[in-house]
Amino acid sequence: MGASLRATAVTTVLFGFMFLLFIGIGWIVGTIFWNDWVTGALLFLGIAGLMNLIAYFFSDRIVLTSYRARIVTESEAPRLHLIIRGIAQRAGLPMPRVAIVPNRTPNAFATGRNPKHAVVAVTQGLLEVLDDEELEGVLAHEMAHVRNRDILWMSIAATLAGAISFAARFVFWGTLFGGGRNGENLLIAVIAAVTLPIAALMIQLGISRSREYKADARGAEFTGKPTMLANALRKLDSYNEARPMQSGNPSTAHMFIVNPFSRRGLTRLFSTHPPINERIRRLEKMERDTYMRIR
Repeated sequence: MGASLRATAVTTVLFGFMFLLFIGIGWIVGTIFWNDWVTGALLFLGIAGLMNLIAYFFSDRIVLTSYRARIVTESEAPRLHLIIRGIAQRAGLPMPRVAIVPNRTPNAFATGRNPKHAVVAVTQGLLEVLDDEELEGVLAHEMAHVRNRDILWMSIAATLAGAISFAARFVFWGTLFGGGRNGENLLIAVIAAVTLPIAALMIQLGISRSREYKADARGAEFTGKPTMLANALRKLDSYNEARPMQSGNPSTAHMFIVNPFSRRGLTRLFSTHPPINERIRRLEKMERDTYMRIR
């Protein structure tokens, strides 16, 4: 199975597990509070659908506003527009809007619900530390996210994970102070409050990591030079480790090409991104395989 198909299969399976978790919370709520697990499961499935609709239409505006990203014209950022337009043409994608984030930590992300509404955003620091080839590798990675519709997938995953955590807390506190306060129900509520948010987070991380690998591979295909991105990742990982972002929401870390926030303690364990060394290893293997085919 190719890397692209494998990533798609992993994402599909993990999303299935996440929806089962959400329905499971509905089952718990319905059983404890209404003695009707079907109503609870359907209610929470409906809530999941509503939250995903909100994420689908508004997540791009929310994230751009939260990072004070400014849409720039070609005259304002000719270097960015030139590189992105070339990638878009090779990838068969419409030209996205281009934005710059006023932050010196070098990083980039893409947002928007589909290729026609995509925005590729880079920090001011990214433009300062990467040469043109490295910048092209990073931008190709972000355009791969657009092509793969990863922005939509990850917005849904983040929304569901947050909703599962909220619902688990609702079950716990509702049982503690509200309905069905018997020992068995309280035990179920405690187990749900502890295990379900962790399970949802781990599933979200699995989805995020599989999409990053896929975007690395697809972006390298767009440029034909995997080492462009590998070299950029080395630089970005070093800069972001030494000077992480001090503002912004860590729940959006999955959107960036490398984690822009502090990675101390448990944040290393619950990373939204695959290990940087493994990403570089795969890209360098792509380069070697391409060289051998040419020979």
